[in-house]
Amino acid sequence: MPKRKMSVEQIIGVLKQMEAGRKVAELAREVGVSEATLYTWKAKYGGLEVSKTEELRSLRDENTRLKKLVADLSLDKEMLKALIAKNGYSSRA
Repeated sequence: MPKRKMSVEQIIGVLKQMEAGRKVAELAREVGVSEATLYTWKAKYGGLEVSKTEELRSLRDENTRLKKLVADLSLDKEMLKALIAKNGYSSRA
């Protein structure tokens, strides 16, 4: 059975059912995940409202974009260092 990725909204819905008193084993079987996964989700998303998921998604996207930017700038820095070393320029004047 292939794994399917659940959206944060779906995960929060499952957690709401857990909070409402549904048995963890029954809910895990219905959703198709292990009980441990449900508890991991609870630790990660517990108390999160659906309205906050958009903000969370936005922050994750921004974090990814910033990580790529840092990686690009690091590469630029290394290329410039190599060019300076090749041309014999020194920052010590």
